Amino acid sequence: MTDAWSDRKRRSIMNLCVNSKMGTVFLSSKECSDEAHTSQHIYEYVESCIQEVGPEHVVQIVTDNATNNMGAAKLLKEKRPKIFWTSSATHTINLMLEGIGGLPRFKKILDQAKQLTIFIYAHHKTLSMMRKFTNKRDIIRSGVTRFASAYLTLQSSTFWAGVALCLKVFSPLVKVLRMVDADWKPSMGFVYGEIKKPKKEIIDALGGNKKAYEPIINIISKKMKGRLDSKLHLTTYLLNPYYHYKDPQLQHDPEVMDVVLEFFDTLFAGDLEVQKQVVTIELPKYKKKMDRFGRELAVKACEVNDCDYDPTTWWGTFGGATPHLTKIAIRILSLTSSSSGCERNWSTFEGIHTKKRNRLDASKMKNFVYVQFNANLMEKNKKRKERNMEMLLANDSHTAQEWIVDCGDCDEDGVGIVGDG
Repeated sequence: MTDAWSDRKRRSIMNLCVNSKMGTVFLSSKECSDEAHTSQHIYEYVESCIQEVGPEHVVQIVTDNATNNMGAAKLLKEKRPKIFWTSSATHTINLMLEGIGGLPRFKKILDQAKQLTIFIYAHHKTLSMMRKFTNKRDIIRSGVTRFASAYLTLQSSTFWAGVALCLKVFSPLVKVLRMVDADWKPSMGFVYGEIKKPKKEIIDALGGNKKAYEPIINIISKKMKGRLDSKLHLTTYLLNPYYHYKDPQLQHDPEVMDVVLEFFDTLFAGDLEVQKQVVTIELPKYKKKMDRFGRELAVKACEVNDCDYDPTTWWGTFGGATPHLTKIAIRILSLTSSSSGCERNWSTFEGIHTKKRNRLDASKMKNFVYVQFNANLMEKNKKRKERNMEMLLANDSHTAQEWIVDCGDCDEDGVGIVGDG
């Protein structure tokens, strides 16, 4: 996963992290202030890191949906057609929330909520009174993106019916955002299946009123298309037994199956024997629940999608009769669907590049970040195992500035807000 950022001195830096089931690890950074972030430039940086890690270990590249990143994806496909380039699910869902928040009925509510919040926080007596009657709770809750902040802040408010309406519409999407933003569980196998649920929940929340829900559903579908419905997304959707066993008709869905066959055609290009083994022998065994796949324990083990459910463990237990397919399933179901871990790395850069240490060159900064970010990763993994840690919350108030002061879309330090655009 890779992302770009500008520090306080407006130096442009790109970084690249590696994700596995163990979490996200910082690998490399590159100062590119003197170079345009062209598709060619991004591709060359990613390609150099692929060579460092080893192409045989890389399944996908995850970035946001910027045009230059999509151009880099085309260049990579020409050289490495078996490595998939996917759009960050966190960024895509944030764009859905942004689009919905821009609809007139929701924008009015959000603007009113911001005005009220700014008024409360601008007057210390009012703020003190609010905290007194809410047991010292704050309205403002900083999220990792602007629209995550909007949701988290509205959730703290119960001032008028319009807020409740916003929550009913935003909440289903934010549930998915929480899932894809977290590092504690690989999310690739769940994105497509879970993003289908908010559509139904939003329709129900708006009482089935087509005029009310249609603009929202259209935004979700438009942002999803070409981003969260790729060959990788749909193949992991089918190979996740939680969805396959719950919906007997999934295996007969022509839209899903056509894309899954394209996936295997891409993955085994030039090796028709293995492709034939997987597509005509092993995949039907899984679809028809034959051999170990039909055992009662196999069915029970994937009934509930909770914190203990891991589709890769399921395949390792019950996929003995389909060795090729099992290897593929475990590999792609171990993938993340977002570049959030890479984006969170910028707070480490910001902490190291302070006013006292603003003369650090890029190589020294990279070394400092490598040590600190990866040490923090181990500590966060430990804390997440000990208690339920909310990843959607941010460590600072940059993303909540517009809820505190009337400053437009920029934060007070001029630092870019991750996930916008």
